[in-house]
Parts: sequence; C-alpha cells; structure tokens
Amino acid sequence: MPDAAPQPAPQGATLTAAERLDDLPFTRRHRRLLVGSGIGWALDAFDVGLVAYVLLALNVQWGLTDGERSWIASIGFAGMAVGASLGGLLADRIGRRQVFALTLLVYGIASGASALSWSLGALLVFRFLVGLGLGAELPVASTLVSEFAPRRIRGRAVVLLEAFWAVGWTLAALVGFLFVPASDDGWRWALVLGAVPALYAIVVRRGLPESVRFLMSKGRHAEAEQVVRQFEESAGVRYSPGPLAQEAPAGAVAASAPGVWSRGLRRRTTGLWLVWFFVNFSYYGAFTWIPSLLFKDGFTVVRSLEFTLIITLGQLPGYAVSAWLVEAWGRRRTLSVFLVGSAASALLYSAAESDPAILTAGILLSFFNLGAWGALYALTPEVYPTLVRGRGAGSAAGFGRIASILAPLSVPPLLGAGGTAVVFVVFGAAFAIAAAASWLLPETRNRALED
Repeated sequence: MPDAAPQPAPQGATLTAAERLDDLPFTRRHRRLLVGSGIGWALDAFDVGLVAYVLLALNVQWGLTDGERSWIASIGFAGMAVGASLGGLLADRIGRRQVFALTLLVYGIASGASALSWSLGALLVFRFLVGLGLGAELPVASTLVSEFAPRRIRGRAVVLLEAFWAVGWTLAALVGFLFVPASDDGWRWALVLGAVPALYAIVVRRGLPESVRFLMSKGRHAEAEQVVRQFEESAGVRYSPGPLAQEAPAGAVAASAPGVWSRGLRRRTTGLWLVWFFVNFSYYGAFTWIPSLLFKDGFTVVRSLEFTLIITLGQLPGYAVSAWLVEAWGRRRTLSVFLVGSAASALLYSAAESDPAILTAGILLSFFNLGAWGALYALTPEVYPTLVRGRGAGSAAGFGRIASILAPLSVPPLLGAGGTAVVFVVFGAAFAIAAAASWLLPETRNRALED
C-alpha cells in the first residue's frame, strides 16, 4: 500500500498519541494488523456465505419448505443483531482486541457444533449462537483497523480489510461447490471448517495490539505509549521523547461522552442506520437465496452452485475499485455511486432470462454491492468520536441486522407475488433508498478521527 513519507515532528514538538499514529507511513506492523484482522473477517464471510449452500443441500435432504429455509438464514442474522450491539458496547468498555478474540471464539465453536445438528430446531439454536459472535466481530475489527491506519490511507485500509470478506465468501462458494454435493454429509463437513476461528482467536489475542485511542481514553497512557513507539520503530521514525500532549483523564472523558442520538450526532446516526438497514436487506436477501432461486428456476444443484461461484468472483474487483475511490473521490460519493450501481444491477437481474444475462447481472451486483460495503465500513467508524466509536458502529450494524433477519423471510412471499423478478425489483428499490440516505452522512476523507 503506497504512502507518502511522513514528516517527522520538529525536535521538542508535543503531539498526542493519535497524531503520531496519523503521521506514520504504512509499515509492516500496519500490514500485520490488517492481515491479522482480515483473516478473522474472511473466516466470518466463509461462515455466512456457507449458509446459502447448506440451505440448498437441506432443501434436498430434509425436504424443508421455503419458510423453514428462510428461518435458518434469518436466525443467524438475529444473533448478529444482538451481537453487533453488545460487541460495540463491550469494545468501548474492555477494548477492541479483547472483544475481537472473544467473538471469534464464540462463533467458531458454535459453527463447529452446528455440523452436528440433528433437527431443524437444533440447527436454529446453533446458528443463532454463530450469529452472536459474527455480529459482534465485524464492527469491532473495522474500528480497530480504522484507529491504527495512517490518516492519508485510513479509508483504503478499511476497504482492504473488507475485501477479505470476498476472499471468505469465495472460499465458501468453492467449498460449497466441492463439498456439499459430494455426499449426504457434505454440508456437515463444510460447517466443521467453520470451527477454525476458535483456534484463530488465540492468534488474535496474542498477536494484535490494543487500540491506542481506546487505551488513552481509559487513562492507560503508558500502554498506549508503548504501542505507538512500536509502530514508530517499524516506520524508522523517532519523535521527541518529550511529554505527550495533555489528554483528558479517563473519568472526565467518560462523563462527557455523547450519545449516538445527541444533537451533534443525530443526523449522521439517522443516515448511517438507514444505509445499514437497506444495504443489509438487499445484500443478504439476494446472496443468501441466489443458489436456491437458481435451483427453483430449473437449474441443477451443481449448476446452481457453479453459477453462484462465478457470480461471487465479481466481489474482489468491486473492493479494489472502491479502495481506490474512497481516497480519490471520498467516502460518501463512492458509497452513493456504488449503491446506485447496485440498484441498477438488481433491476437487470430481475429482467434476466438467459444464462449469460443472469451471470452478467449477478457479477455486476457482486461488484457494486461489495464495493458499497467497503465504502460503508470505511465511513462508519469515522463519523463518531473515540469514546462512542465502538458503540456507534455496533448500533448501526445491529440495526442493519434487523433487515438481514427480515430479508430472507421476505423472499417466499415475494416469490409468490411474482417470482424472482419481483424479488430483485424490491431489492433494487432498497439499494436506491440507501443511496439517497448516504447523503445524510458527512465526508470524512483526510480528517483526523478526533475531528
């Protein structure tokens, strides 16, 4: 990740820990943090993406109805809604790294256990627990990366973190294509692989640093100084060993922490919650059901999985373009343009009838939708001050998960009302609403997180 050389502070200059981090170039320690968080992110995507293929297998083996399959998808998102809100609160109380590791452990164990499901009820319980861990992890990981990344490339770093989602989702498509149709227990073996995050939680707990901004907000100045110096040494930069700029005591700042619905934050919270809600509704409604919809429209199981794998590959270039545009155009404009592209792609899919048309519309939907997710994750932590950043990001994600619960449940009645075409027209409208709501958000490119 290219970056301009930092301008060291003059000898004797007094800087806050946050300002020193903002001025650094992208170093090997930043790369380790990004990749370490990204692997956890990819494992999340793998588990969520795998559900679409499990649903297709269970449709054949257990003879589930559309309604029962929609509940399997939605119950995980119910857990994510609870987990996102709790994870954000905990991240502001006990730290980003601690919550990140804990959530990986919870959903890894629950995912492995779900492979043993003996009934629909048991699978629903396990999927709720998986969602609990997943929902808490995602906003916490993006907040951690955002608080460490140099200001000039902070948005790009978070989009690159989000790009690991495409890696995990593609891996899920590949495993689904190879394992699920291989035997009656193929879906169980696929879910066993979801237990890997439980082991990776140990790596996260021991290998990733705690957020400097979080440490300073809690008055743990010596720990924050140690972490900052490690990053400075990695960059070959040595600032003056003089005193840090005075930062408010932990008790004082905690007492003055604003609520996410306070007067100064109300507009951005409204916009953020609306965008998260409608993006979740369309994304999870579409991508959870695409394999089953293809099967329902006459494709074989193998052909449905093959098409879904190809469509999924469109995610990676979407992230790549978004990572460049969030710094060249800005977060808000990139988010809006990719959401408009997502709406147009959903409408194209609703009208697609031939195989080439379905693939083209699906790839475009992957490209624009995942590019929009990258911009949204880059923007979300930046609109809140440090003391409520975890809470703000977590509450927006939690509200969005309500839509991800409703989306899979809405597909069966929409199919009854007019088939696949109506389903994707509704999803296109939801993307359009999200695009309009994005203009309630501030532009945060090149701003310090404390601004």
